[in-house]
Amino acid sequence: MEFRQLGGSGFKVPVLSLGTGTFGGTNEFFKGFGESDVKEATRLVDISLEAGMNMFDSADIYSSGAAEEILGQAIKGRREQVIISTKATFRAGKGPNDVGSSRHHLIRSVEGSLRRLGTDYIDLFQLHGFDAVTPVEETLNTLDDLVRSGKIRYIGCSNFSGWHLMKSLAVSERYNLARYVAHQAYYSLVGREYEWELMPLGVDQKVSAVVWSPLGWGRLTGKLRRGQPMPKDTRLQNAVTAAGGPQVAEEYLYQVVDALDEVAKETGKTVPQIALNWLLQRPTVANVIIGARTEEQLRQNLGAIGWNLTPAQVAKLDAASATPPVYPYWHQKQFKERNPFPTS
Repeated sequence: MEFRQLGGSGFKVPVLSLGTGTFGGTNEFFKGFGESDVKEATRLVDISLEAGMNMFDSADIYSSGAAEEILGQAIKGRREQVIISTKATFRAGKGPNDVGSSRHHLIRSVEGSLRRLGTDYIDLFQLHGFDAVTPVEETLNTLDDLVRSGKIRYIGCSNFSGWHLMKSLAVSERYNLARYVAHQAYYSLVGREYEWELMPLGVDQKVSAVVWSPLGWGRLTGKLRRGQPMPKDTRLQNAVTAAGGPQVAEEYLYQVVDALDEVAKETGKTVPQIALNWLLQRPTVANVIIGARTEEQLRQNLGAIGWNLTPAQVAKLDAASATPPVYPYWHQKQFKERNPFPTS
């Protein structure tokens, strides 16, 4: 298993981690991801550790905390062998303070996660979204206090806009507070908007990408093919509508899938393995979160590492998945003499 530096920190993480959105399935939304109980989750953790993948990602809202509880049981007795990342900010209760990045909510969230996970520290704690109501200074001071207390070791964010992240980094620098070293972001061959603003920012400011939904919300599993009906009861069918997930034009999707199929024939690898390997060759990407309902799915995803696509194969996938950038990114492409950061 390859390990990479996490942003501007001295901490290294494996290039793949196991997402725990499939653990629990205690409500209709998360049932679409999976319903792994403690026994099944423990087996997935066992396989992960055997492969050297020792990082596990969760969140307080995953199955209303059940995912963290199950992960805690699955790693019991081997806490020092694993890296735990989890998240908070989204609504976790009915009260007016059960949401956001206020001092009140973040402290309660971290304490709740520690209790459910059965640990006294979190390796990487991330804000699940940007809270524009709470002052950035309050949020970062709280996170800094949690780092200094030993409850959190590193901090990150998720789903931020470029200005959200840059403002936060500026505040951290101004007041000498703990700094975001990771941005957990949606990025895939059919969702490349991350490259427009967030990737150049990550390169410049040393903030690594921890990629979520690397298979485009189930679109790049190899199950979707041109001219064939969508498989019934898929995560894609259930989740995109329910959560307002990313929309992808049908012809564009099949154009990317066609290119993936061509590369699959050249390499002898599966469509998901190729999609994951492409991500691991992109700038700023330190870790890609993979999901698995079954042992077979997990082993298949682990097959995405230990080899690399050729430059020609990467170029083929780049071309098939390219989309016209919005302003000002299309304009910036014309000034590469002094503005080389656009990466697509």
